[in-house]
Amino acid sequence: MAFSAASITVDRTSPVPLYYQVAQRLEYAIESGELPPGTRLDTELVLAEQLGVSRPTLRRAIEYLVDRGYVVRKRAVGTQVVHPKVRRPVQLSSLYDDLATGGKNPRTNVLSLKTVPATDLVAHALGVEDGSPVVALERLRYADGDPLAVMRNWLPPGMVELDAAALERAGLYQLMRAAGVGLHLASQTIGGRAATAAEARLLHARKGEPLLTMQRTTYNDSGQAVELADHLYRASLYSFEIVLVTR
Repeated sequence: MAFSAASITVDRTSPVPLYYQVAQRLEYAIESGELPPGTRLDTELVLAEQLGVSRPTLRRAIEYLVDRGYVVRKRAVGTQVVHPKVRRPVQLSSLYDDLATGGKNPRTNVLSLKTVPATDLVAHALGVEDGSPVVALERLRYADGDPLAVMRNWLPPGMVELDAAALERAGLYQLMRAAGVGLHLASQTIGGRAATAAEARLLHARKGEPLLTMQRTTYNDSGQAVELADHLYRASLYSFEIVLVTR
């Protein structure tokens, strides 16, 4: 399937660069489903002629989309649309709710749910005694049918009643709030590492593929730690979006 750029218009009087106008319109078409995954774009020469822009301008727009994970260049195939990355704002929210809001059709497999003795790390984060019982859960989260994240969480016991069926229907934060647990603030660290063989199998990835990591400790209004999270995301499908402002 080839895409015609006839619907794309550019405003030459605008201070917004032409390449960015083109890239934003193509990005919108991909996000909205007008350009579904697998769609092959016309050649740079054809697109540039249709839009009335130079080939360097068009090439820069395509490079922008490649950098953001919306399209890939394949030899003998050309430029092809891929599944856009899930871009999640860094805020105190549930991945499940963010995916649902973004129309990404979240689905969850509960891999384990049990009470275990707190390790040093978990005990320190939750403010409990080392070795005391905590609730530990591990889930595999899908977005639009693709495995996206492995999520491990630890909670103090007795805070909220959890079962696999409820965790597959809703996000953890939704269940916590429904149980009257207030979520006030969190301390979060974002990093990256290579996928282990076991993680790669779960995420349908390659061993050693880059993963984004996120560790978060969440507190209630009284300053009590109510959750420790350790999440892994496929870097090819997911990114964190941070807004910076001057002071």
